[in-house]
Amino acid sequence: MSYPGLPITPARRQLAQGHGGAAPLGASVEQLMLAASLFWAFSANRLFFGAALKDRLMSQPATWGFALALLVMMTALHYLLLSLVCTRHSVKPVLAVLLVGTAFATHFMQSYGVYLDPSMVRNVLRTDVAEARELFSWGLLTHLLLYAVLPLTLLWRVRVQPRRWPRAVGRRLAGVAAALVVLVGTLMLVFQPFASLMRNHKEMRYLATPANYLWSIGAVAAAQAKGAAKPRLPIGLDAAPGPALLARTKPLLVVLVVGETARAANWGLNGYTRQTTPELAALAARSGQPGAGTLVNFTDVTACGTNTEVSLPCMFAPVGRRDYDESRVRGSESLLHVAAHAGVAVHWRDNQSGCKGVCEGLPQDEVSSLKLPGLCAEGRCLDEGLLTGLEERVAAAVKQAGTPAGTQLLVLHTLGNHGPSYFRRYPPAFARFRPACGFDDLQQCSQEEIVNAYDNALLYTDHVLVSLVAKLQAAQAGVDSVVLYVSDHGESLGENNLFLHGLPYAIAPDMQKHVPMTLWLSTGAPRALHLDADCMVRRATQPTAHDHLFHTVLGLLDVRTGLYEAPLDLAHACRTSTTAR
Repeated sequence: MSYPGLPITPARRQLAQGHGGAAPLGASVEQLMLAASLFWAFSANRLFFGAALKDRLMSQPATWGFALALLVMMTALHYLLLSLVCTRHSVKPVLAVLLVGTAFATHFMQSYGVYLDPSMVRNVLRTDVAEARELFSWGLLTHLLLYAVLPLTLLWRVRVQPRRWPRAVGRRLAGVAAALVVLVGTLMLVFQPFASLMRNHKEMRYLATPANYLWSIGAVAAAQAKGAAKPRLPIGLDAAPGPALLARTKPLLVVLVVGETARAANWGLNGYTRQTTPELAALAARSGQPGAGTLVNFTDVTACGTNTEVSLPCMFAPVGRRDYDESRVRGSESLLHVAAHAGVAVHWRDNQSGCKGVCEGLPQDEVSSLKLPGLCAEGRCLDEGLLTGLEERVAAAVKQAGTPAGTQLLVLHTLGNHGPSYFRRYPPAFARFRPACGFDDLQQCSQEEIVNAYDNALLYTDHVLVSLVAKLQAAQAGVDSVVLYVSDHGESLGENNLFLHGLPYAIAPDMQKHVPMTLWLSTGAPRALHLDADCMVRRATQPTAHDHLFHTVLGLLDVRTGLYEAPLDLAHACRTSTTAR
Protein backbone atom coordinates (compact mmCIF):
# COMPACT_ATOMS: atom_id res chain seq x y z
CA MET A 1 0.00 0.00 0.00
CA SER A 2 1.45 3.44 -0.96
CA TYR A 3 0.47 7.04 -0.38
CA PRO A 4 1.51 9.16 -3.42
CA GLY A 5 2.74 12.60 -2.48
CA LEU A 6 2.92 11.84 1.24
CA PRO A 7 6.05 11.16 3.28
CA ILE A 8 6.41 7.60 4.60
CA THR A 9 6.09 8.05 8.36
CA PRO A 10 6.52 5.20 10.86
CA ALA A 11 2.76 5.18 11.49
CA ARG A 12 1.98 4.90 7.77
CA ARG A 13 4.61 2.22 7.35
CA GLN A 14 2.99 0.17 10.16
CA LEU A 15 -0.46 0.63 8.57
CA ALA A 16 0.92 -0.43 5.19
CA GLN A 17 2.57 -3.50 6.66
CA GLY A 18 -0.37 -4.53 8.90
CA HIS A 19 -0.02 -6.45 12.15
CA GLY A 20 3.24 -8.31 12.59
CA GLY A 21 4.94 -6.62 9.62
CA ALA A 22 3.12 -8.57 6.89
CA ALA A 23 1.01 -6.78 4.32
CA PRO A 24 -2.72 -7.35 4.97
CA LEU A 25 -4.86 -9.14 2.43
CA GLY A 26 -7.40 -6.97 0.68
CA ALA A 27 -10.85 -8.34 -0.14
CA SER A 28 -14.35 -7.09 -0.74
CA VAL A 29 -17.33 -8.17 1.33
CA GLU A 30 -18.56 -10.27 -1.59
CA GLN A 31 -15.20 -12.02 -1.95
CA LEU A 32 -15.17 -12.89 1.74
CA MET A 33 -18.70 -14.29 1.56
CA LEU A 34 -17.82 -16.37 -1.49
CA ALA A 35 -14.61 -17.66 0.11
CA ALA A 36 -16.47 -18.66 3.28
CA SER A 37 -19.25 -20.36 1.29
CA LEU A 38 -16.70 -22.37 -0.70
CA PHE A 39 -14.76 -23.25 2.45
CA TRP A 40 -17.89 -24.64 4.14
CA ALA A 41 -19.03 -26.44 1.00
CA PHE A 42 -15.76 -28.38 0.92
CA SER A 43 -14.95 -28.73 4.64
CA ALA A 44 -18.28 -28.93 6.50
CA ASN A 45 -20.49 -31.12 4.32
CA ARG A 46 -18.83 -34.51 4.13
CA LEU A 47 -21.91 -36.15 5.69
CA PHE A 48 -24.27 -34.35 3.31
CA PHE A 49 -22.39 -35.42 0.20
CA GLY A 50 -21.92 -38.92 1.58
CA ALA A 51 -25.67 -39.30 2.08
CA ALA A 52 -26.52 -37.70 -1.28
CA LEU A 53 -24.18 -39.98 -3.24
CA LYS A 54 -24.71 -43.10 -1.14
CA ASP A 55 -26.62 -45.08 -3.77
CA ARG A 56 -24.69 -43.79 -6.80
CA LEU A 57 -21.76 -45.40 -8.57
CA MET A 58 -18.67 -43.20 -8.41
CA SER A 59 -17.49 -44.66 -11.72
CA GLN A 60 -20.36 -42.97 -13.59
CA PRO A 61 -19.85 -39.42 -14.96
CA ALA A 62 -23.45 -38.59 -13.94
CA THR A 63 -22.49 -39.08 -10.29
CA TRP A 64 -19.67 -36.57 -10.54
CA GLY A 65 -21.94 -34.15 -12.38
CA PHE A 66 -24.56 -34.46 -9.65
CA ALA A 67 -21.93 -33.96 -6.95
CA LEU A 68 -20.62 -30.83 -8.71
CA ALA A 69 -24.15 -29.47 -8.99
CA LEU A 70 -24.73 -30.02 -5.25
CA LEU A 71 -21.44 -28.28 -4.47
CA VAL A 72 -22.39 -25.26 -6.59
CA MET A 73 -25.90 -25.11 -5.07
CA MET A 74 -24.49 -25.37 -1.55
CA THR A 75 -22.07 -22.52 -2.21
CA ALA A 76 -24.76 -20.32 -3.77
CA LEU A 77 -27.19 -21.01 -0.91
CA HIS A 78 -24.74 -19.98 1.79
CA TYR A 79 -23.68 -16.93 -0.23
CA LEU A 80 -27.31 -15.81 -0.34
CA LEU A 81 -27.75 -16.37 3.40
CA LEU A 82 -24.62 -14.36 4.17
CA SER A 83 -25.84 -11.58 1.86
CA LEU A 84 -28.71 -10.96 4.26
CA VAL A 85 -26.48 -9.99 7.19
CA CYS A 86 -23.02 -9.09 5.92
CA THR A 87 -21.87 -5.52 5.42
CA ARG A 88 -18.41 -4.02 5.46
CA HIS A 89 -18.61 -3.64 9.25
CA SER A 90 -20.43 -6.88 10.08
CA VAL A 91 -18.87 -9.37 7.69
CA LYS A 92 -15.87 -10.28 9.84
CA PRO A 93 -17.82 -10.70 13.14
CA VAL A 94 -20.53 -12.73 11.34
CA LEU A 95 -18.01 -15.01 9.65
CA ALA A 96 -16.07 -15.40 12.91
CA VAL A 97 -19.16 -16.57 14.77
CA LEU A 98 -20.16 -18.92 11.94
CA LEU A 99 -16.67 -20.38 11.63
CA VAL A 100 -16.67 -21.32 15.31
CA GLY A 101 -20.28 -22.53 15.25
CA THR A 102 -19.72 -24.62 12.13
CA ALA A 103 -16.56 -26.17 13.56
CA PHE A 104 -18.48 -27.25 16.68
CA ALA A 105 -21.38 -28.52 14.57
CA THR A 106 -19.27 -30.60 12.20
CA HIS A 107 -17.29 -32.16 15.04
CA PHE A 108 -20.39 -33.53 16.78
CA MET A 109 -22.10 -34.47 13.53
CA GLN A 110 -19.09 -36.41 12.31
CA SER A 111 -18.23 -37.93 15.70
CA TYR A 112 -21.70 -39.11 16.70
CA GLY A 113 -23.73 -39.14 13.47
CA VAL A 114 -26.28 -36.56 14.69
CA TYR A 115 -28.57 -34.41 12.57
CA LEU A 116 -28.94 -30.77 13.58
CA ASP A 117 -32.72 -30.53 13.28
CA PRO A 118 -34.77 -28.27 15.60
CA SER A 119 -35.20 -30.93 18.29
CA MET A 120 -31.45 -31.57 18.42
CA VAL A 121 -30.68 -27.84 18.50
CA ARG A 122 -33.21 -27.47 21.33
CA ASN A 123 -31.29 -30.15 23.21
CA VAL A 124 -28.04 -28.29 22.60
CA LEU A 125 -29.44 -24.96 23.76
CA ARG A 126 -30.76 -26.51 26.98
CA THR A 127 -27.63 -28.48 27.82
CA ASP A 128 -26.48 -27.74 31.36
CA VAL A 129 -22.88 -26.97 32.31
CA ALA A 130 -22.09 -30.44 33.65
CA GLU A 131 -23.41 -32.10 30.51
CA ALA A 132 -21.57 -29.70 28.21
CA ARG A 133 -18.30 -30.25 30.05
CA GLU A 134 -18.47 -33.99 29.29
CA LEU A 135 -18.65 -33.27 25.56
CA PHE A 136 -15.33 -31.41 25.44
CA SER A 137 -12.39 -33.53 24.35
CA TRP A 138 -8.95 -33.36 22.75
CA GLY A 139 -10.57 -34.44 19.51
CA LEU A 140 -12.83 -31.40 19.66
CA LEU A 141 -9.86 -29.13 20.38
CA THR A 142 -7.95 -30.47 17.36
CA HIS A 143 -11.01 -30.02 15.15
CA LEU A 144 -11.49 -26.43 16.35
CA LEU A 145 -7.85 -25.59 15.70
CA LEU A 146 -8.10 -26.82 12.12
CA TYR A 147 -11.55 -25.59 11.13
CA ALA A 148 -11.98 -22.49 13.32
CA VAL A 149 -8.70 -21.10 14.64
CA LEU A 150 -6.75 -21.30 11.35
CA PRO A 151 -9.55 -19.71 9.25
CA LEU A 152 -10.04 -17.07 11.94
CA THR A 153 -6.34 -16.24 11.82
CA LEU A 154 -6.58 -15.75 8.06
CA LEU A 155 -9.76 -13.72 8.43
CA TRP A 156 -8.03 -11.46 10.96
CA ARG A 157 -5.38 -10.64 8.35
CA VAL A 158 -7.96 -9.50 5.79
CA ARG A 159 -8.63 -5.81 5.28
CA VAL A 160 -12.16 -5.26 3.99
CA GLN A 161 -11.99 -2.88 1.05
CA PRO A 162 -14.19 0.20 1.49
CA ARG A 163 -16.70 1.27 -1.15
CA ARG A 164 -19.05 4.19 -1.48
CA TRP A 165 -22.57 3.06 -0.67
CA PRO A 166 -24.06 3.38 -4.20
CA ARG A 167 -21.32 1.15 -5.58
CA ALA A 168 -21.60 -1.23 -2.60
CA VAL A 169 -25.37 -1.58 -3.11
CA GLY A 170 -24.86 -2.21 -6.81
CA ARG A 171 -22.22 -4.87 -6.17
CA ARG A 172 -24.44 -6.53 -3.55
CA LEU A 173 -27.46 -6.65 -5.86
CA ALA A 174 -25.34 -7.99 -8.68
CA GLY A 175 -23.86 -10.67 -6.41
CA VAL A 176 -27.28 -11.72 -5.10
CA ALA A 177 -28.68 -11.86 -8.62
CA ALA A 178 -25.75 -13.93 -9.84
CA ALA A 179 -26.07 -16.34 -6.90
CA LEU A 180 -29.80 -16.74 -7.54
CA VAL A 181 -29.20 -17.41 -11.24
CA VAL A 182 -26.52 -19.97 -10.43
CA LEU A 183 -28.67 -21.64 -7.74
CA VAL A 184 -31.82 -21.84 -9.85
CA GLY A 185 -29.97 -22.74 -13.03
CA THR A 186 -28.04 -25.55 -11.39
CA LEU A 187 -31.20 -26.80 -9.69
CA MET A 188 -32.97 -27.01 -13.02
CA LEU A 189 -30.13 -29.07 -14.48
CA VAL A 190 -30.47 -31.74 -11.76
CA PHE A 191 -34.05 -31.11 -10.67
CA GLN A 192 -35.37 -34.63 -11.10
CA PRO A 193 -32.70 -36.50 -9.11
CA PHE A 194 -32.45 -33.69 -6.54
CA ALA A 195 -36.21 -33.49 -6.00
CA SER A 196 -36.39 -37.26 -5.64
CA LEU A 197 -33.53 -37.23 -3.14
CA MET A 198 -35.10 -34.51 -1.00
CA ARG A 199 -38.56 -36.07 -1.19
CA ASN A 200 -37.36 -39.49 -0.08
CA HIS A 201 -34.75 -38.29 2.41
CA LYS A 202 -36.09 -35.06 3.90
CA GLU A 203 -33.80 -35.42 6.88
CA MET A 204 -30.77 -34.72 4.63
CA ARG A 205 -31.44 -31.00 4.75
CA TYR A 206 -30.23 -31.13 8.37
CA LEU A 207 -26.80 -32.23 7.15
CA ALA A 208 -26.20 -29.13 5.00
CA THR A 209 -23.91 -27.07 7.23
CA PRO A 210 -24.08 -24.28 8.41
CA ALA A 211 -27.57 -23.76 6.93
CA ASN A 212 -28.90 -26.65 9.06
CA TYR A 213 -28.19 -25.20 12.47
CA LEU A 214 -29.02 -21.63 11.38
CA TRP A 215 -32.46 -22.77 10.22
CA SER A 216 -33.00 -24.91 13.33
CA ILE A 217 -31.95 -22.12 15.71
CA GLY A 218 -34.43 -19.82 13.97
CA ALA A 219 -37.20 -22.42 14.18
CA VAL A 220 -36.56 -23.02 17.88
CA ALA A 221 -36.40 -19.30 18.64
CA ALA A 222 -39.67 -18.67 16.79
CA ALA A 223 -41.40 -21.54 18.58
CA GLN A 224 -40.13 -20.40 21.96
CA ALA A 225 -41.22 -16.82 21.33
CA LYS A 226 -44.64 -18.02 20.28
CA GLY A 227 -44.94 -20.26 23.32
CA ALA A 228 -43.76 -17.55 25.70
CA ALA A 229 -46.46 -15.24 24.43
CA LYS A 230 -49.28 -17.41 25.77
CA PRO A 231 -49.87 -19.32 28.99
CA ARG A 232 -49.78 -23.11 29.13
CA LEU A 233 -53.18 -24.48 28.13
CA PRO A 234 -54.98 -26.21 31.04
CA ILE A 235 -56.17 -29.74 30.37
CA GLY A 236 -58.23 -32.18 32.41
CA LEU A 237 -60.03 -29.53 34.42
CA ASP A 238 -62.84 -32.06 34.78
CA ALA A 239 -60.49 -34.47 36.58
CA ALA A 240 -61.98 -35.87 39.78
CA PRO A 241 -61.18 -38.72 42.17
CA GLY A 242 -62.97 -41.93 41.24
CA PRO A 243 -64.84 -44.12 43.73
CA ALA A 244 -61.86 -46.41 44.27
CA LEU A 245 -59.61 -43.45 45.05
CA LEU A 246 -62.14 -42.01 47.51
CA ALA A 247 -62.75 -45.39 49.16
CA ARG A 248 -59.09 -46.05 49.94
CA THR A 249 -58.39 -46.24 53.64
CA LYS A 250 -54.84 -47.37 52.92
CA PRO A 251 -52.79 -44.83 50.99
CA LEU A 252 -51.43 -45.55 47.50
CA LEU A 253 -48.01 -44.37 46.34
CA VAL A 254 -47.32 -44.56 42.60
CA VAL A 255 -43.63 -43.98 41.79
CA LEU A 256 -42.98 -43.27 38.13
CA VAL A 257 -39.26 -43.62 37.36
CA VAL A 258 -38.27 -41.96 34.08
CA GLY A 259 -35.15 -43.66 32.75
CA GLU A 260 -32.57 -41.86 30.64
CA THR A 261 -31.09 -43.31 27.44
CA ALA A 262 -31.73 -46.94 28.40
CA ARG A 263 -32.30 -49.09 25.33
CA ALA A 264 -34.37 -52.26 25.28
CA ALA A 265 -31.71 -54.31 23.46
CA ASN A 266 -29.37 -54.20 26.49
CA TRP A 267 -32.04 -54.68 29.18
CA GLY A 268 -31.36 -57.97 30.92
CA LEU A 269 -35.03 -58.79 31.53
CA ASN A 270 -35.59 -58.61 27.76
CA GLY A 271 -33.25 -61.54 27.09
CA TYR A 272 -29.99 -59.66 26.49
CA THR A 273 -27.02 -62.01 26.21
CA ARG A 274 -25.47 -60.64 29.41
CA GLN A 275 -27.42 -60.04 32.60
CA THR A 276 -27.60 -56.29 33.15
CA THR A 277 -30.61 -56.55 35.51
CA PRO A 278 -29.63 -59.29 37.97
CA GLU A 279 -31.42 -57.78 40.98
CA LEU A 280 -34.66 -57.24 39.07
CA ALA A 281 -34.38 -60.78 37.70
CA ALA A 282 -34.06 -62.12 41.24
CA LEU A 283 -37.09 -60.05 42.27
CA ALA A 284 -39.05 -61.43 39.31
CA ALA A 285 -38.17 -64.97 40.38
CA ARG A 286 -39.74 -64.25 43.78
CA SER A 287 -42.91 -62.69 42.32
CA GLY A 288 -46.01 -63.85 44.15
CA GLN A 289 -44.13 -64.98 47.24
CA PRO A 290 -45.11 -63.39 50.57
CA GLY A 291 -43.82 -59.83 50.78
CA ALA A 292 -42.13 -59.86 47.37
CA GLY A 293 -44.89 -58.30 45.30
CA THR A 294 -45.24 -58.81 41.55
CA LEU A 295 -42.80 -57.79 38.81
CA VAL A 296 -44.04 -57.32 35.24
CA ASN A 297 -41.60 -56.60 32.39
CA PHE A 298 -42.85 -55.16 29.09
CA THR A 299 -40.71 -56.53 26.28
CA ASP A 300 -41.77 -54.45 23.24
CA VAL A 301 -41.98 -50.75 24.07
CA THR A 302 -41.62 -47.87 21.59
CA ALA A 303 -40.64 -44.34 22.64
CA CYS A 304 -42.28 -41.08 21.58
CA GLY A 305 -39.01 -39.59 20.36
CA THR A 306 -35.28 -40.08 20.19
CA ASN A 307 -34.27 -37.35 22.63
CA THR A 308 -35.44 -36.05 26.01
CA GLU A 309 -36.73 -32.73 24.66
CA VAL A 310 -39.29 -34.58 22.53
CA SER A 311 -39.96 -37.74 24.51
CA LEU A 312 -40.48 -36.30 27.97
CA PRO A 313 -43.33 -33.88 27.13
CA CYS A 314 -44.78 -36.43 24.70
CA MET A 315 -44.95 -39.33 27.15
CA PHE A 316 -46.80 -37.16 29.69
CA ALA A 317 -49.31 -35.90 27.11
CA PRO A 318 -52.70 -37.50 26.30
CA VAL A 319 -52.02 -37.56 22.55
CA GLY A 320 -48.63 -39.26 22.56
CA ARG A 321 -46.85 -40.16 19.33
CA ARG A 322 -49.95 -41.32 17.46
CA ASP A 323 -51.29 -37.77 17.16
CA TYR A 324 -48.16 -35.80 17.90
CA ASP A 325 -48.30 -32.02 17.62
CA GLU A 326 -45.25 -30.35 19.11
CA SER A 327 -46.80 -26.95 19.77
CA ARG A 328 -49.86 -28.58 21.33
CA VAL A 329 -47.80 -30.89 23.54
CA ARG A 330 -45.40 -28.17 24.70
CA GLY A 331 -48.13 -25.60 25.14
CA SER A 332 -50.40 -27.70 27.35
CA GLU A 333 -50.41 -29.05 30.87
CA SER A 334 -49.37 -32.66 31.45
CA LEU A 335 -50.46 -35.86 33.14
CA LEU A 336 -49.12 -34.47 36.41
CA HIS A 337 -51.39 -31.44 36.28
CA VAL A 338 -54.41 -33.62 35.53
CA ALA A 339 -53.64 -35.80 38.56
CA ALA A 340 -53.20 -32.69 40.70
CA HIS A 341 -56.59 -31.35 39.51
CA ALA A 342 -58.13 -34.49 41.06
CA GLY A 343 -56.42 -33.87 44.40
CA VAL A 344 -53.57 -36.37 44.01
CA ALA A 345 -50.37 -35.22 45.73
CA VAL A 346 -47.82 -34.83 42.92
CA HIS A 347 -44.07 -34.29 43.25
CA TRP A 348 -41.23 -34.26 40.68
CA ARG A 349 -37.67 -35.03 41.77
CA ASP A 350 -34.98 -34.42 39.16
CA ASN A 351 -31.47 -35.75 38.69
CA GLN A 352 -31.08 -34.65 35.10
CA SER A 353 -31.83 -31.60 32.99
CA GLY A 354 -35.26 -30.63 34.27
CA CYS A 355 -38.82 -31.67 33.49
CA LYS A 356 -39.11 -29.80 30.15
CA GLY A 357 -42.31 -28.06 31.33
CA VAL A 358 -44.01 -31.30 32.40
CA CYS A 359 -43.98 -30.31 36.09
CA GLU A 360 -44.33 -26.54 35.66
CA GLY A 361 -46.00 -24.97 38.70
CA LEU A 362 -46.02 -28.23 40.70
CA PRO A 363 -43.93 -29.28 43.72
CA GLN A 364 -40.45 -30.26 42.59
CA ASP A 365 -36.84 -30.45 43.71
CA GLU A 366 -33.42 -31.45 42.40
CA VAL A 367 -31.11 -34.05 43.86
CA SER A 368 -28.13 -31.71 43.43
CA SER A 369 -29.75 -29.24 45.82
CA LEU A 370 -29.72 -31.87 48.59
CA LYS A 371 -25.90 -31.84 48.63
CA LEU A 372 -25.63 -35.52 49.48
CA PRO A 373 -22.13 -36.58 50.62
CA GLY A 374 -20.68 -39.47 48.64
CA LEU A 375 -23.32 -39.23 45.92
CA CYS A 376 -22.66 -35.84 44.31
CA ALA A 377 -19.51 -34.50 42.65
CA GLU A 378 -18.66 -32.04 39.85
CA GLY A 379 -22.26 -30.91 39.45
CA ARG A 380 -23.64 -34.47 39.01
CA CYS A 381 -25.25 -36.88 41.47
CA LEU A 382 -25.66 -40.63 41.33
CA ASP A 383 -29.25 -41.81 40.99
CA GLU A 384 -29.40 -43.29 44.48
CA GLY A 385 -29.84 -39.70 45.63
CA LEU A 386 -33.36 -39.82 44.17
CA LEU A 387 -34.39 -42.15 47.00
CA THR A 388 -33.43 -39.71 49.74
CA GLY A 389 -36.40 -38.91 52.00
CA LEU A 390 -38.64 -41.61 50.56
CA GLU A 391 -39.56 -42.84 54.05
CA GLU A 392 -40.82 -39.37 54.97
CA ARG A 393 -42.96 -39.30 51.82
CA VAL A 394 -44.50 -42.66 52.75
CA ALA A 395 -45.23 -41.35 56.24
CA ALA A 396 -46.90 -38.27 54.77
CA ALA A 397 -49.10 -40.49 52.60
CA VAL A 398 -50.15 -42.50 55.65
CA LYS A 399 -51.20 -39.33 57.42
CA GLN A 400 -53.39 -38.38 54.43
CA ALA A 401 -55.07 -41.82 54.24
CA GLY A 402 -58.76 -41.62 53.38
CA THR A 403 -58.37 -38.40 51.35
CA PRO A 404 -57.40 -37.83 47.70
CA ALA A 405 -54.02 -36.56 48.93
CA GLY A 406 -53.45 -40.01 50.44
CA THR A 407 -52.88 -41.10 46.84
CA GLN A 408 -49.49 -39.80 45.77
CA LEU A 409 -47.68 -39.66 42.45
CA LEU A 410 -43.92 -39.31 42.75
CA VAL A 411 -41.83 -38.91 39.58
CA LEU A 412 -38.10 -39.66 39.74
CA HIS A 413 -36.19 -38.37 36.70
CA THR A 414 -32.93 -40.31 36.55
CA LEU A 415 -29.54 -39.53 35.05
CA GLY A 416 -29.47 -43.16 33.99
CA ASN A 417 -27.28 -43.90 30.96
CA HIS A 418 -26.81 -40.35 29.76
CA GLY A 419 -23.88 -40.33 27.34
CA PRO A 420 -21.21 -39.99 26.30
CA SER A 421 -19.73 -40.35 29.78
CA TYR A 422 -21.36 -43.65 30.70
CA PHE A 423 -18.54 -44.43 33.15
CA ARG A 424 -19.59 -41.46 35.30
CA ARG A 425 -23.11 -42.84 35.83
CA TYR A 426 -22.20 -45.60 38.29
CA PRO A 427 -19.95 -46.08 41.32
CA PRO A 428 -16.82 -48.27 41.03
CA ALA A 429 -18.58 -51.27 42.58
CA PHE A 430 -20.70 -51.63 39.43
CA ALA A 431 -17.78 -51.70 36.96
CA ARG A 432 -18.31 -55.43 36.36
CA PHE A 433 -18.02 -55.52 32.58
CA ARG A 434 -14.43 -54.74 31.58
CA PRO A 435 -12.58 -53.11 29.99
CA ALA A 436 -14.96 -50.17 30.17
CA CYS A 437 -14.55 -46.89 28.31
CA GLY A 438 -13.28 -44.33 30.79
CA PHE A 439 -13.24 -41.29 28.49
CA ASP A 440 -15.75 -38.56 27.72
CA ASP A 441 -14.63 -38.81 24.10
CA LEU A 442 -16.04 -42.08 22.73
CA GLN A 443 -13.64 -41.91 19.78
CA GLN A 444 -10.85 -42.99 22.15
CA CYS A 445 -12.59 -46.28 22.97
CA SER A 446 -13.43 -49.48 21.13
CA GLN A 447 -17.06 -50.42 20.68
CA GLU A 448 -16.63 -53.23 23.20
CA GLU A 449 -15.37 -50.77 25.82
CA ILE A 450 -18.27 -48.39 25.11
CA VAL A 451 -20.84 -51.19 25.46
CA ASN A 452 -19.21 -52.38 28.69
CA ALA A 453 -19.45 -48.91 30.26
CA TYR A 454 -23.04 -48.57 29.04
CA ASP A 455 -24.01 -51.95 30.50
CA ASN A 456 -22.36 -51.10 33.82
CA ALA A 457 -24.64 -48.05 34.01
CA LEU A 458 -27.63 -50.34 33.42
CA LEU A 459 -26.42 -52.55 36.29
CA TYR A 460 -26.54 -49.49 38.52
CA THR A 461 -30.04 -48.54 37.33
CA ASP A 462 -31.10 -52.10 38.17
CA HIS A 463 -29.69 -51.63 41.68
CA VAL A 464 -31.41 -48.26 42.17
CA LEU A 465 -34.78 -49.69 41.13
CA VAL A 466 -34.52 -52.68 43.47
CA SER A 467 -33.36 -50.38 46.28
CA LEU A 468 -36.51 -48.34 45.69
CA VAL A 469 -38.63 -51.49 45.76
CA ALA A 470 -36.94 -52.63 48.99
CA LYS A 471 -37.89 -49.39 50.71
CA LEU A 472 -41.50 -49.79 49.59
CA GLN A 473 -41.56 -53.45 50.61
CA ALA A 474 -40.55 -52.39 54.11
CA ALA A 475 -43.55 -50.04 54.20
CA GLN A 476 -46.16 -52.45 52.79
CA ALA A 477 -48.06 -52.66 56.06
CA GLY A 478 -48.93 -48.97 55.85
CA VAL A 479 -49.07 -48.20 52.14
CA ASP A 480 -49.82 -49.92 48.83
CA SER A 481 -47.32 -48.99 46.16
CA VAL A 482 -46.58 -49.23 42.46
CA VAL A 483 -43.27 -48.61 40.70
CA LEU A 484 -43.34 -48.03 36.94
CA TYR A 485 -39.98 -47.62 35.22
CA VAL A 486 -39.74 -46.56 31.57
CA SER A 487 -36.89 -44.94 29.66
CA ASP A 488 -37.42 -41.79 27.60
CA HIS A 489 -35.48 -43.03 24.54
CA GLY A 490 -32.72 -45.43 23.55
CA GLU A 491 -29.14 -45.08 22.37
CA SER A 492 -26.79 -46.00 19.54
CA LEU A 493 -23.50 -47.54 20.65
CA GLY A 494 -21.56 -47.56 17.40
CA GLU A 495 -23.88 -49.62 15.19
CA ASN A 496 -23.57 -48.27 11.62
CA ASN A 497 -21.08 -45.75 13.05
CA LEU A 498 -23.86 -44.00 15.01
CA PHE A 499 -23.46 -42.92 18.62
CA LEU A 500 -25.71 -41.35 21.27
CA HIS A 501 -29.24 -40.48 20.15
CA GLY A 502 -31.41 -37.76 18.64
CA LEU A 503 -31.67 -38.82 14.99
CA PRO A 504 -34.87 -37.72 13.22
CA TYR A 505 -37.54 -40.25 14.20
CA ALA A 506 -38.23 -41.39 10.63
CA ILE A 507 -34.67 -42.61 10.10
CA ALA A 508 -33.61 -43.38 13.67
CA PRO A 509 -32.58 -47.02 14.26
CA ASP A 510 -34.64 -49.17 16.60
CA MET A 511 -31.86 -48.92 19.18
CA GLN A 512 -32.88 -45.28 19.72
CA LYS A 513 -36.63 -45.96 19.75
CA HIS A 514 -37.11 -49.22 21.67
CA VAL A 515 -36.90 -48.81 25.44
CA PRO A 516 -37.29 -50.94 28.58
CA MET A 517 -40.37 -50.71 30.80
CA THR A 518 -40.90 -52.59 34.07
CA LEU A 519 -43.77 -52.52 36.58
CA TRP A 520 -43.69 -53.63 40.21
CA LEU A 521 -46.79 -54.02 42.40
CA SER A 522 -46.57 -54.33 46.16
CA THR A 523 -48.24 -57.33 47.80
CA GLY A 524 -51.47 -55.46 48.48
CA ALA A 525 -51.56 -53.39 45.30
CA PRO A 526 -53.30 -55.90 42.98
CA ARG A 527 -56.17 -56.26 45.43
CA ALA A 528 -56.38 -52.52 46.11
CA LEU A 529 -56.33 -51.72 42.38
CA HIS A 530 -58.57 -54.69 41.44
CA LEU A 531 -55.90 -56.05 39.10
CA ASP A 532 -55.28 -59.57 37.90
CA ALA A 533 -51.48 -59.82 38.15
CA ASP A 534 -51.27 -62.84 35.82
CA CYS A 535 -53.27 -60.92 33.22
CA MET A 536 -50.75 -58.05 33.46
CA VAL A 537 -47.89 -60.48 32.85
CA ARG A 538 -49.61 -61.70 29.67
CA ARG A 539 -50.32 -58.13 28.53
CA ALA A 540 -46.65 -57.28 28.92
CA THR A 541 -45.71 -59.45 25.94
CA GLN A 542 -47.79 -57.33 23.54
CA PRO A 543 -46.58 -54.16 21.75
CA THR A 544 -46.57 -51.12 24.02
CA ALA A 545 -45.67 -47.46 23.57
CA HIS A 546 -45.18 -44.24 25.47
CA ASP A 547 -48.72 -43.44 24.28
CA HIS A 548 -50.02 -45.82 26.96
CA LEU A 549 -48.34 -44.04 29.87
CA PHE A 550 -50.77 -41.13 30.34
CA HIS A 551 -53.85 -43.35 30.44
CA THR A 552 -52.28 -46.19 32.43
CA VAL A 553 -51.20 -43.88 35.25
CA LEU A 554 -54.63 -42.23 35.36
CA GLY A 555 -56.13 -45.70 35.61
CA LEU A 556 -53.82 -46.73 38.45
CA LEU A 557 -54.62 -43.54 40.36
CA ASP A 558 -58.36 -43.83 39.55
CA VAL A 559 -58.56 -40.27 38.26
CA ARG A 560 -61.71 -39.72 36.20
CA THR A 561 -61.53 -37.33 33.23
CA GLY A 562 -62.75 -37.13 29.66
CA LEU A 563 -59.12 -37.31 28.53
CA TYR A 564 -58.85 -40.92 29.68
CA GLU A 565 -58.97 -43.57 26.93
CA ALA A 566 -59.54 -47.07 28.25
CA PRO A 567 -57.97 -48.90 25.26
CA LEU A 568 -54.67 -47.13 26.02
CA ASP A 569 -54.72 -48.11 29.71
CA LEU A 570 -52.43 -51.15 29.94
CA ALA A 571 -54.26 -52.35 33.05
CA HIS A 572 -57.84 -51.80 31.83
CA ALA A 573 -58.40 -55.30 30.44
CA CYS A 574 -56.90 -56.83 33.60
CA ARG A 575 -59.22 -55.19 36.13
CA THR A 576 -61.38 -57.60 38.09
CA SER A 577 -64.00 -54.99 38.95
CA THR A 578 -65.73 -52.57 36.59
CA THR A 579 -66.24 -50.10 39.45
CA ALA A 580 -62.49 -49.83 39.83
CA ARG A 581 -62.34 -47.72 36.72
